[in-house]
Amino acid sequence: MVVRCTSFGINGIDGYKVDVEASARPGMPAFDLVGLPDAAVKESKDRVRSALSNCGFKLPSAHFVFNLAPADIKKEGPIYDLPITVNLLTLAGHLHADLSQSAFIGELSLSGELRSVNGALPMVITARECGIKRIYVPRANAGEAAVVEGIEVYPVHHIVQLRDLLEGRIEMEPAKPVRANNNSYSELLPDFSQVKGQLEVKRAVEIAAAGGHNILLIGPPGSGKSMLAKRVPTILPDMTFEEMIDTTKIHSIAGQLHGDGLITQRPFRAPHHTVTPVGLGGGGTGSIKPGEVSLAHHGVLFLDELPEFSRSALEVLRQPIEDGTITISRSGQNCTYPCSIMVVAAMNPCPCGYFGDPTHTCTCAEAKIKRYLNRVSGPLLDRFDIQVEVPPVKFEELRATEQSESSREIKERVNAARELQRKRFEKSKTTCNAKINASEFERFCKIDSEAEKTLRRSFEKLGFTARAYNRVLKVARTIADLERSELIMSHHVLEAVQYRSLDRKYWAV
Repeated sequence: MVVRCTSFGINGIDGYKVDVEASARPGMPAFDLVGLPDAAVKESKDRVRSALSNCGFKLPSAHFVFNLAPADIKKEGPIYDLPITVNLLTLAGHLHADLSQSAFIGELSLSGELRSVNGALPMVITARECGIKRIYVPRANAGEAAVVEGIEVYPVHHIVQLRDLLEGRIEMEPAKPVRANNNSYSELLPDFSQVKGQLEVKRAVEIAAAGGHNILLIGPPGSGKSMLAKRVPTILPDMTFEEMIDTTKIHSIAGQLHGDGLITQRPFRAPHHTVTPVGLGGGGTGSIKPGEVSLAHHGVLFLDELPEFSRSALEVLRQPIEDGTITISRSGQNCTYPCSIMVVAAMNPCPCGYFGDPTHTCTCAEAKIKRYLNRVSGPLLDRFDIQVEVPPVKFEELRATEQSESSREIKERVNAARELQRKRFEKSKTTCNAKINASEFERFCKIDSEAEKTLRRSFEKLGFTARAYNRVLKVARTIADLERSELIMSHHVLEAVQYRSLDRKYWAV
């Protein structure tokens, strides 16, 4: 006798269908698992048999064989505890139900309770695409799984409950999605109204948020670099539903949802400077997990004390920043994760922090400053569209009683600029000005004659690279959008050019 039910696995950011087949034949008691199971899957037999025994289900003395198809793809994790249990209950005569339109995912405890698994959201999305009508998941995964429309999601907490539910002994309503209260969450975030002074820097940060540009903040200790960076998420545009799904899928695979439902706020990831290349880019010894650069997808990756990061870790960012994806290759595995991010970096101009500061004396030797700054490579530096100096805040500014602009006011302008971009790029794969590719410049970045002359003079005088030229034009496009100007004017170009000058001040030491 052969029984089967449906489950799913994870490959990169997407799920794939797994048919869990089981058969029993007379003979010495045995329990075999085939289909390229990893150690966690192989251990399912001990968890399942103990759970069934502790719940009062007796198993016949037989040789059980379980096959996880397709057999040429490695199966990982405790996801298959629940489908193996369902098949075993059917073979033992404890369950009589039609399983053809149902799917099962979940880890089993020795008491028969279900524990959460990673990647529930992408697996439920794949189940819907495969025509599955119902999927049974651990109760802890119900929040993320229920956001998928077109499939019934049943949260289960125990295998006895699952048995009764499948046989119709009890009834249960499918789980409903729970949306977070964005307003209450936003009230907990820091606000730009709390930042004293720094009007020029706030302007640069607003431009960066409006166009999705990478920004580098350079200044002495205590000038407010980290304070400004931590407030960037409060002015970023609202997430679309598609962005919420993409972001939640990555966090689900990484096991970082902790029972929450759909992610509705843009991520803000701030790894410590001791992070490894694998921690930043992704990977691992077992399954390939997304790194910080992917966990920040559709949000902000904040790198504080940029030169303190290892050179190997920083170089991991070069290709993902440019392409918006990162491909990780390991022995027998190849995964591509999305990482469309806005990079915000902060650094001191020298080891002591006071190089170029008019109020403090720098104690660093010239050679020491060069070594410190050269920890940030030229190609990586070139990928920051905006480089802005953060000067020390004056006493008068700290004591000023005038209320600064709030994040809500700045966000309104950012949302208006992003709406212009959305309409501009609605027939293109481009999502914001920072992602404009070379073939789209003539179409989307139209400049007047004076702006053309200004751009030419800047290119020749400052020795811009082709990448720097493109990024100046993208920033100028965003500045024009903030002024609701379809044509890029000369003053837009001039402002964009000034955000590319700090590498000549500091890195030319």
